Amino acid sequence: MLVLDDQKSMRISLKLIGRCMISCIFVFLTQFALSIVPRFFAASSLLIQLPLSALLLLVLLGAGRCCRRFLGVYASAPAFVFFNLLFIWGVYIVILRKVISPLMGIVLNGEIVMLIIGLYSILSSDPGFVTSRSSCSDNHAEDSFSEDEAHFEGSFSSRRVRYCKSCKAYVKGFDHHCPAFGNCIGQKNHVLFMVLLVGFVITEASYIMDSFKFATKFQKMDETGQETSLSENLVISTMLFCLLQVLWQGVFLTWHIYCVCVNIRTDEWINWKKYPEFQIIIPIQPGLSSEGRRFRNPYNKGVFCNMKDFLASEE
Repeated sequence: MLVLDDQKSMRISLKLIGRCMISCIFVFLTQFALSIVPRFFAASSLLIQLPLSALLLLVLLGAGRCCRRFLGVYASAPAFVFFNLLFIWGVYIVILRKVISPLMGIVLNGEIVMLIIGLYSILSSDPGFVTSRSSCSDNHAEDSFSEDEAHFEGSFSSRRVRYCKSCKAYVKGFDHHCPAFGNCIGQKNHVLFMVLLVGFVITEASYIMDSFKFATKFQKMDETGQETSLSENLVISTMLFCLLQVLWQGVFLTWHIYCVCVNIRTDEWINWKKYPEFQIIIPIQPGLSSEGRRFRNPYNKGVFCNMKDFLASEE
């Protein structure tokens, strides 16, 4: 029995290492492919290079999905985030730090180190798993809204325990499953998730400001007719990559700030019709064949109280 457990653990470890290696390869292919944009469109403004980079990323994403579907090649999303962070850090150390002030370098290095620590922390954190249902069968786990589950969730509605299909587990204060961080976001790690999201936006904004100084110098050199090098193209392409990240992460962060202010989870907002406490039953009106349902938020206590509850949610 012990030998079988060891073999199973070995297979899981090898599978995880393989996915991390594929993620690392895909990061290098992505970043070097993005460097094509400033290489061949050096005379174009950043406003033109930005959508071209976004289009190229979509093409690469489609290629990655094709590899997963037809070749059975799977990558790890958290490893992809981690290796992208390391790649950008490497570009800064090798190229960018020569043209920025030492103070800005210290700030950027500190931000990246804190992000790496935060990634490890949220990857290994307990989002608030509820283990009292761990003995349920696989058939029940796949049925996300069976009668038994409805009774369970109704009994613990005040605790806001929800079911995550990705983790096949119940999570207290479940917001969503985050593939990029490789974990559920629940009551116990929601604050850490928000801090990490803000950290990514700030770090990427810092890198954009530093690389923009380099880009300005690069454009002046391009006007003299000198051929651009790979290092210069990598700085510009990573800046465009970070700018695209900031754009969607800014919208994502705004949404989560709104959810915190009104005390609602993403899963509850999307699937409110599954949870009775979010519904107001409208009686049958003349001319209508059935009763209606309207959304309400029973947990909204006002912005101040909602923020206070959110900051104390890990207790």
